Amino acid sequence: MSGPEILVIIIVALLLFGADKLPDIAKTLGKGMRDFKKATDEIRNELETSTRDIRNDINDVSNTIKKDVTDLSENITKDVNEVADNITKDVNETAENLKKDVNDINDSYKYDYTD
Repeated sequence: MSGPEILVIIIVALLLFGADKLPDIAKTLGKGMRDFKKATDEIRNELETSTRDIRNDINDVSNTIKKDVTDLSENITKDVNEVADNITKDVNETAENLKKDVNDINDSYKYDYTD
């Protein structure tokens, strides 16, 4: 509201209620506004208090789920690394055995022709 609008409201209030009743009306209006603000603050505090437990429960569940997912991911990574290491080891052993067999065959082939 601008200054002229407030002035018009004050003039209308003076005409309707008179100068002697305006302080009582302003006092009652101020008390009503304080009571309304107090009631809204109480409602806000009650809502925050009642939802605090729910928010804490949600945060606890969220943290538990994050921990479980992290643990599961670490276990899967560990298992995959173990399997990969075993496969690499088996492939290397097989490659060494093949090289040895090829060398044995080559050696036996050389001895067959040199005799």
